[in-house]
Amino acid sequence: MRPVDMTPFEAELAIRWDDGSESFVALETLRKSCPCASCMGEKDIFGTTYKPPERPYAANAFQLTRLAAVGGYGVQPAWADGHGTGIYSWDYLRRIAGGALE
Repeated sequence: MRPVDMTPFEAELAIRWDDGSESFVALETLRKSCPCASCMGEKDIFGTTYKPPERPYAANAFQLTRLAAVGGYGVQPAWADGHGTGIYSWDYLRRIAGGALE
């Protein structure tokens, strides 16, 4: 399943999927679900995850400044605090939108 339209509003991202359904994801939830290594950690060859220390979010951490398509498989948000390394695959984005990660 792929999004056909993604529109950020004040505090959420509206997503229209190719099956006609719609999802609304809070920008805070989207940011806190960032899949990059500096947010979620990295796994070694044995499957052990090494997570970075918890950091407080800046006041503008949940303000979306840009959504960039990544190939045909995902999107990379950029945030007002300068963070922008997370790539959200369509499947991962759908799971976040469905509340599967909360």
